Amino acid sequence: MATNVLPQQLRLTLLPNDVLPEGLSWRIKDGYIRTATWDEEGDSITLGIWGPGDLVTSRYSALRPFDLQCLTVVVVEQDFPTAFEIEQFLRHQIRNLEEIFQINRIRGAEDRLLALLAWLGRRFGQVSSRGSRFSLREMNLTHKALAELCGLTRVTVTKMLNRYKAEGIVQKVSKDDYLIPSGNQLVQT
Repeated sequence: MATNVLPQQLRLTLLPNDVLPEGLSWRIKDGYIRTATWDEEGDSITLGIWGPGDLVTSRYSALRPFDLQCLTVVVVEQDFPTAFEIEQFLRHQIRNLEEIFQINRIRGAEDRLLALLAWLGRRFGQVSSRGSRFSLREMNLTHKALAELCGLTRVTVTKMLNRYKAEGIVQKVSKDDYLIPSGNQLVQT
């Protein structure tokens, strides 16, 4: 009698800054994860940001080190993706890398940070006719983390965010949520 043996599925709850075990595939149930590597000087390089529903793994990267670092409290389940799901994951990962690379090639610091905020809003926020609404707090993206993402200093990010709010380029709509109004010409990447 043949029995179908399904692999045991791991479920983990991790804290901010925890790193997921390597070599396994994970489906994010809750929270946000950053994929990263480091350069020769030890500076962190963000390769992607992933949220609920996304598949994440270090399996298909040639980069070492390659970490899956939790930005927030994260709940993940081990996943056993099909060939089609792997193809979709790789396409999604390539697009994520391309978008982050494109943002980091913007010369002006002000435009670069605004493009990053717009990307975060489109990718993880709520998009409506009013614009993109998103929460940096929900994703645990501090001014320092934003600076690392787009190659600026924390002080520069803080100054620019304050200026964006004063000029209405970015609007605070609640204690934790921001809105980038649609029609803002600087946000098109």
